[in-house]
Amino acid sequence: MRVLIVDDHPMVAEGIQSILESYDDIAVVGSLTDGEEAVSRVAELAPDVILMDLNMPRLGGLGATEIILERSPSTRILILSMHDSPEYISTALSHGAMGYVLKDVPTEEIKDAIDAVMRGERYLCTGAEGSLKPKDSGLREALTGREQTILLELAQGKSNKEVALALDISVRTVETHRKNIKRKLGISSTAGLTRYALQHGVLQGTGVGL
Repeated sequence: MRVLIVDDHPMVAEGIQSILESYDDIAVVGSLTDGEEAVSRVAELAPDVILMDLNMPRLGGLGATEIILERSPSTRILILSMHDSPEYISTALSHGAMGYVLKDVPTEEIKDAIDAVMRGERYLCTGAEGSLKPKDSGLREALTGREQTILLELAQGKSNKEVALALDISVRTVETHRKNIKRKLGISSTAGLTRYALQHGVLQGTGVGL
């Protein structure tokens, strides 16, 4: 199994790499420090599984996850994070991640998570699973992965045209998504979208509002 590590903390990345390289069925194909680098090198490195941190410079794990999956749908992404809040976990899963593992789990659990997603199964470590409450999912109509991405762009103060250019889609498409996002969240203003994004961790890793 070809595994790529994406984490901007060298000690964490080195520790995980050392653990994974002790397994005969795993080859660590790279260790990168931010989501932008992961997006640019994923085709070259061709990983089966990516261990992705959430909070990174330039491009955070959520944005990188969605872009990578649009280009390489068969890649399995496991979020490796210290955040155990339901908002982080549910947002990561909505962006296409197949699993969520907290950084303080026993080392062998990372291997279990990799094996699970390679079988096509979703994997949540015990701490992450316990944070997700069934009632959370029914509070409002969920945003799609693309809507989450557009929310991220809009919440950073970008115009419809700027979002369209960034995502290589039409302005009309952005406008349609924007209306759907506001309807689903019950929010009428851009300032409201920004507040929602900050409160739910959508902007985490972008540097906005920090």
